[in-house]
Amino acid sequence: MAALTKDRATPYREGVEVEYPVAASVKIYAGSLVCVNTGGFAVPAADTSGFRLAGVALEQVNNLTGADGAKNVRVRRQGVFEFDAASITQAMVGDPMYAVDDHTFDDAAGPSNDVKVGVLVKYGSATKGWIDIAR
Repeated sequence: MAALTKDRATPYREGVEVEYPVAASVKIYAGSLVCVNTGGFAVPAADTSGFRLAGVALEQVNNLTGADGAKNVRVRRQGVFEFDAASITQAMVGDPMYAVDDHTFDDAAGPSNDVKVGVLVKYGSATKGWIDIAR
């Protein structure tokens, strides 16, 4: 494409909430961590190679009987959220955290595929913590 030669009315969004097409045979629960798989479709977060964090689901979407992209899910792409932790400590505040499943995270020592879900910003207990998903 050639460079612009006049002003352009560029569509704009805040980008805090985004919709993603949901993978086939998947159910995503409201409040869960959501990833995008290698095909670009939303799936429940998991310690799976090639997954990348999309955000936190704002709604439940059942695509168990649908094809890839038959339904969409709205996710929040930034914020600080409380999730379950596999085993964390106060000393891990500020460290990156990684997906175990769609509601559980752990430090880098646990998961094997390093699907980063954010940074631990507040320790609650060994099994609860607040992660900043935008970092």
